[in-house]
Amino acid sequence: MGRVVLKAGREKPVRQRHPWIFSGAIQRVASDVVDGDIVDVVSAGGEFLARGYVNRRSQISVRLLTWNESEAVDEAFWRCRLERAIRARPANEPACRLVNAESDGLPGLVVDRYGDWLIAQVLTLGVERIKNALAGWLIEWLDMKGVYERSDVEIREKEGLPQVVGALRGKEPPDAIEIAERASTGGEVKFQVDVKRGHKTGLYLDQRDNRRKVAAYCRDAEVLNLFSYTGGFGVHALAAGARRVVHVDSSADALSMARRNVALNGFPAPEDDFAEGNVFGVLRRYRAEGRRFDVVIADPPKFVHTAGQIERASRAYKDLNLVSMQILNPGGVLATFSCSGLVPADLFQKIVFGASIDSGRDAQIVEKLSQAGDHPIGLSFPEAEYLKGLVCRVW
Repeated sequence: MGRVVLKAGREKPVRQRHPWIFSGAIQRVASDVVDGDIVDVVSAGGEFLARGYVNRRSQISVRLLTWNESEAVDEAFWRCRLERAIRARPANEPACRLVNAESDGLPGLVVDRYGDWLIAQVLTLGVERIKNALAGWLIEWLDMKGVYERSDVEIREKEGLPQVVGALRGKEPPDAIEIAERASTGGEVKFQVDVKRGHKTGLYLDQRDNRRKVAAYCRDAEVLNLFSYTGGFGVHALAAGARRVVHVDSSADALSMARRNVALNGFPAPEDDFAEGNVFGVLRRYRAEGRRFDVVIADPPKFVHTAGQIERASRAYKDLNLVSMQILNPGGVLATFSCSGLVPADLFQKIVFGASIDSGRDAQIVEKLSQAGDHPIGLSFPEAEYLKGLVCRVW
């Protein structure tokens, strides 16, 4: 087996079981190693540290799989890790994440379940090599109709891989898959999910529990759902007894699906409740018009992709939360989120605090939110904790 030798003094993160080794920590890679190969990682003194797969084209040059020298990374290994991840998920959840990459000991692999189909994201060269076998095992174990690949993500380019979308194993899914989520009132809400073209794998599964939690604040409320996408928070709010939900998004296609999802659950879906446009612009227009809401839900897309974007993104988060607070009725609720992993929870809270000061409103945190339990966070991999949310009462 090929070896990767670390520079002197660079082994601490590996000993602490962090699954990434960056190129700057590597002294040399054995000449017979081919990118995608399984390699042993050793210290500058030759001591075994861990085993993983290598890709020199990526800044994350090695992604680690095991710290046990006697554990071979073979078919039995991959099957065991995959089975372990699946067993940790609820068997009766029709839409959930089955494999969460590094946090499940399977870096480079994300698998989501939507009814009878699995949607896979293959993010790295190491997993690309074995994706067909992985898909076959998943269909065999879970009796799925098919595995559909949504490897249309930027990280593949950094791995030297093309973006890929299409059936990986079995049948191709329909254009829309209907799934159900448990509602805050104990019943169910239904969604149609576009797994072929929708964001991520079609639905923000990481917000599943938060949709239910936020809905509990929406009874008899006039709700503004910002960055509404296909209406997830809005449908839950209506199911919880909201008087009205206004959905705002820049995507006409997303709003069309949101309208379908509202109607699918038996609620009226008038055109006025679906506003297409730049969310920041729509917010300012509502403020100028004197419109007020009892609940504002702000779930924006990722604002920060590199460390150099944090300052600008912080201003955007502050602006979003400031205007949201200004259009809330006294005693109203702001449910605000950030999915930018490079914005830590303490910074996000400071940004929302700054927004409350500049808006001239008093606010209190009544609940802190994170990603759903099927998106676990490895204790040795804090980067997996990317989603943070605050439910604030605003006076």
